[in-house]
Amino acid sequence: MRLGPWPVITGACAFALAAGLALAATPSEEEAPAKRGGTLTYVIPDDAPPSFDGHREGTFATLHSVAPFYSTLIRVDPENPSSTTDFACDLCTSVPQPTDGGKTYTFKIRDGVKFHDGSPLTAADVAASWQMIIHPPKGMISARESWYEMVDTVEAPDPSTVVFHLKFPTNAFLPALADPFTFIYKKEILDTNPRWYEKNVLGSGPFKFAEYDTGQAIKGVRNPDYFHKGQPYLDGFSGVYAPKQAVRVGAIRSERAAIEFRGFPPSTRDALKSALDGELAVQESDWNCGNLVTPNHQKKPFDDPRVRRALTLAIDRWHGAPALAKIANVRTVGGIVFPHSPLAATKEELGQIAGFWSDIEKSRTEARRLLKEAGAEGLSFELLNRNVDQPYKYVGTWLVDEWSKIGLHVTQRVEPTGPELDALRSGNFQVALLANCHGVPNPLLDVQTFLPNYAAAYGYYQDQAELDLYNRMLRETDFAKQRALMRQFEKYVIDDQAHQIWVLWWYRIVPYRSYVKGWKISPSHYINQDLATIWLDK
Repeated sequence: MRLGPWPVITGACAFALAAGLALAATPSEEEAPAKRGGTLTYVIPDDAPPSFDGHREGTFATLHSVAPFYSTLIRVDPENPSSTTDFACDLCTSVPQPTDGGKTYTFKIRDGVKFHDGSPLTAADVAASWQMIIHPPKGMISARESWYEMVDTVEAPDPSTVVFHLKFPTNAFLPALADPFTFIYKKEILDTNPRWYEKNVLGSGPFKFAEYDTGQAIKGVRNPDYFHKGQPYLDGFSGVYAPKQAVRVGAIRSERAAIEFRGFPPSTRDALKSALDGELAVQESDWNCGNLVTPNHQKKPFDDPRVRRALTLAIDRWHGAPALAKIANVRTVGGIVFPHSPLAATKEELGQIAGFWSDIEKSRTEARRLLKEAGAEGLSFELLNRNVDQPYKYVGTWLVDEWSKIGLHVTQRVEPTGPELDALRSGNFQVALLANCHGVPNPLLDVQTFLPNYAAAYGYYQDQAELDLYNRMLRETDFAKQRALMRQFEKYVIDDQAHQIWVLWWYRIVPYRSYVKGWKISPSHYINQDLATIWLDK
């Protein structure tokens, strides 16, 4: 389903991105037919996923591990993943036009789809999975629950029909529905043990689960009953966990692995190209992903907006970004909206926000004044960071240095993904370096990370004025008014209140062995990761 031009679809802020997305060094389309067979070995830049449950988790460590085992209802078209305006069915037969004034979406489910245990997949499984995502039971976490606040109910009136009833019409719904974490689980298992999928795998995707060696690798084998006929092309895959960049680079250089899907910095790309002349392909894209700093409002003095505002004023983004881009996969200075979106702030608009002023000395002078006023001069605190080289460690080290320039004393507490998430979810931190990464660029939903009630916001504060402003923006259908509301929202959350501190946008560079064919980059390291279209020309 290709969505219409921007002026028509004012509710879905992401849908004017296609023309602006930058793709470089993209291989031309292969003319030869895909070859069957072989095992793809790729590296996953983490030590292990916190769990296998895509509904619960938001990390690439989970998605890159288990996406090949699962199906979704709809998805970004795998043949054109850089567009993000084209949606294709996965389990459905066609992407429907809404009825009831834009509030009802009726999907027909393919016949003959089977889970990997041989049992049939029906509309009841789809509806049950979506109920878990949208309305998780008490004690369960759904990382994207707030994306679907427009959904009232999901029902399966018969084995081949799923109906979504919305509370209000919004074109933000379809891109949310296409999120790649929305795996379809088996209703019978969810009814018996809704936490089963945290430690177990059973899907209907292109590959069947074969083996998991904790912290080492996860493996899958071809699903002969996959409902997309002719796919997958591979006999199997092996995803090898490697949190250290040097290990991942060495694996690709020595051909112990063929690709790492998340991305490398420019220097690594150049070194691999030099070492593997003629044997390396590269795809690049702007990335719907960036870093933000989250102060824990329940830890003093971070309950004081003056202190939080001082933290953002100290950061020299305009000079720091070009320097960091030489060693890390960050590049673009921007606000909270993906820079290629028409809802994004212009450079002039951005310059009115604290932390983005052109005069860094003026900015740091104001930061020192605020700290003194708040009684927080010379403050010492700990920055919780994730044990992932790119770009967390690089950005974290840079931030520590930036804050030292206004007299702050900051140390880093670097944790593996699981313990880091435990600390965030329990509130056991002072300030944390996080990432706001999404599959389908859709700013109206992407900025929910900045809301106090978002499951993965971790700011631990309440702010009804912010929620009211967001809800007005979500429901606004006039583009000019919606954009004006986005500017108000942006200034409020990262300047006036500094609830969150936006840092920099990332840039995705994926160098890989040139015999890997059929994979196309997107502006997200979550999209197009089921491996069904990949084949090996060797």
